[in-house]
Amino acid sequence: ISISRADTRTSSGDLLKLGIMVLLWGFSWPAMKICLLSISPLWLATIRFGSAALCLFLFTGMRGELRLPVKQDIPIIASVGLLQMMAFTVLGLIAMTKVAAGQAALLAYTTPLWVSLITVVVLRRSLEKSQLYAVIAGLLGIVVVISPSLLGWQSAAIIGDIMLLGAALCWSIVIVHVKQHPWHGSPLILAPWQMLVSALPLTVLALMTEGVPQIIWNAQLIGLLTFIGPIATCFCFVISLAVGRRISSVSMSIATLGVPVIGLFSSMLFLGERITLAIAVGVVLILCSLVGILISPAKMGGQQI
Repeated sequence: ISISRADTRTSSGDLLKLGIMVLLWGFSWPAMKICLLSISPLWLATIRFGSAALCLFLFTGMRGELRLPVKQDIPIIASVGLLQMMAFTVLGLIAMTKVAAGQAALLAYTTPLWVSLITVVVLRRSLEKSQLYAVIAGLLGIVVVISPSLLGWQSAAIIGDIMLLGAALCWSIVIVHVKQHPWHGSPLILAPWQMLVSALPLTVLALMTEGVPQIIWNAQLIGLLTFIGPIATCFCFVISLAVGRRISSVSMSIATLGVPVIGLFSSMLFLGERITLAIAVGVVLILCSLVGILISPAKMGGQQI
């Protein structure tokens, strides 16, 4: 998230950090899939954001930047915490109990496509012709990816696909909100509170619906949870904030397109998942769509989204 004008120059150090971030986010998808064998989706989401929030509170505290947010930033704290973090993660984790991790990563990262549609439908702003073609290609790609579930009428897989698209839509709403919100505190100062807003209701919901979790702890599970929470969530969030303030939002968005690609191939490597013809065609269509959307931003009265 960037709230200042980004520098279009990208240093080799920033490129390295972006590469690390993309790799870690991509690898987190098969890692979460493995954890779901031992932990329910709600408790996994709770542990992820609870541990990440703790790390961020410690990090900002040691930097002397820990402070209460002002009331003007409460809407963006609620939006990011409840939609981008809680809803996106819970929907994605539940979906991964029904579909492959690689497919989940691909559908969940269609957010630029939905941002473009929100821009047209809600904000009443026009798209350039090239961007319209990109949106159509993205929609076709989604249809191709989920077509085996639809043709075979695999109800569980269909529900999982719908959840993933819902997760992407939740994140897209936050992206639009972030652009419209008048920021008072910096993203780093607000980040631990956003994760706390996500972790607290998740804890209550998990306790109410599932009770105290019965988890069989082992070294592998502890290692994966450490990777998913403090590293892939907290550490990568700090990277995205630091680098995102120095490069253009388009460059950052294009970089994150590597996440579903890494998610697909790491799922093949660690989980033995196979890339079907539908997934392969869908990947090409969706990635081409997202690149087209990001390099040709929508017109917003002379401004770009």
